[in-house]
Amino acid sequence: MSPARDRPSRESVLDAFAVESEPDRSTLERYLRLYPEFAAELVDLSRELSRETVEDVAPLSTDDRALIDAAWSQHAKALPVAVSDPFAALTTDDWRTVAHQLDVPRQVITALRERRVSLLSIPRRFLQNLAVAMRCSVALLESSWGTEPPTAARSYKADNKPTEGGQVTFEQVLIDAGIPDEKRARLLAEAD
Repeated sequence: MSPARDRPSRESVLDAFAVESEPDRSTLERYLRLYPEFAAELVDLSRELSRETVEDVAPLSTDDRALIDAAWSQHAKALPVAVSDPFAALTTDDWRTVAHQLDVPRQVITALRERRVSLLSIPRRFLQNLAVAMRCSVALLESSWGTEPPTAARSYKADNKPTEGGQVTFEQVLIDAGIPDEKRARLLAEAD
């Protein structure tokens, strides 16, 4: 074996020095003689271990508490607010009910649930009806659209792994679902 392999690692030397019962000057000098390659780290650790710790046992003043509370409230306001997903709260039966209330095939609802539809292409009136059917606000529905689409486990029978396509327009989803022109025009209308 070579002498380099017999040498302990830097972490081992520093750990051993840190647990010495008397980490005084003579102990430091002994470690510096034995392990000159770790001199800078040993000196830094020695200084850190010999530093006096000051524990302030006096209670905080009312002004100090007020400053801390003010700083904490500013910090809390800056934290991002988690957006709840109204789509996740609904069961399969709920989705059937939503499809029935909106008078659209379930594949349209599935496209909406998976956020495969561009939010900007959905008419405001339909979006409001969707929010009512889902028992949530339009604002919550819109804010949840920006989150990552859910990656539900689905089974496919294909030669290749399915790839995730981009978003399509609401009208395209209606066309793909085979909705007749007259009904499609009614669903795409902004007003009643």
